[in-house]
Amino acid sequence: MNALQRLKQYDEQRPSLPGEHWITLAAGVGVWLASRVHPSPLVRTAGLAAGTALVGRAASGRDGVAKLARWLPVGRRLR
Repeated sequence: MNALQRLKQYDEQRPSLPGEHWITLAAGVGVWLASRVHPSPLVRTAGLAAGTALVGRAASGRDGVAKLARWLPVGRRLR
């Protein structure tokens, strides 16, 4: 088992923090906003990548928005 598989296994076994996906979403948006005004293109690109990863994790990760969307009529098609 490689390190990524062990990390995923740990993540699925740990108890959830209440509101974890909202905290992750706020962190992602915060990184976007903080990095977008930086004069360095490298910092802006890194901030965009990190913010996108955090927002994606909030939307699709463990106990994320995708699980809540299943209760909506459109969300029934989600797996």
